Amino acid sequence: MDSTSKQWAPQVLSLLRIVVALLFIEHGAQKLFGFPSAPAAGMPAMLSFPFWWQGVIEVAGGALLVLGLLTRPVAFILAGDMAYAYWVYHFPKSPYPVLNGGDAAILFCFVFLYLAAAGGGAWSVDKS
Repeated sequence: MDSTSKQWAPQVLSLLRIVVALLFIEHGAQKLFGFPSAPAAGMPAMLSFPFWWQGVIEVAGGALLVLGLLTRPVAFILAGDMAYAYWVYHFPKSPYPVLNGGDAAILFCFVFLYLAAAGGGAWSVDKS
């Protein structure tokens, strides 16, 4: 990498972390608060497993990632969470992600796995 790429890589990593975390929070807010719209399957009952708890994980984990607090362990947990979601809820519908609706879960999984390895970037509380 040239010097300009090396100089900006930590900031771009932080931008990736923040944008992905905000998108992840949106998925959780839909499950917990019906915002910006209620899920197609309807709102999960409070404390119900797994969908209400998944919303909690998405909002809490996403908030920690927005801040860059405990980035590596939180991202690792969320990567596993998304892998589980894909194999248990999406893959049985079809082996093709575009048909089973699991493409977002796959992308989240691998971005979180990358964040677990790379850390939060320059603009994170833990600067890992």
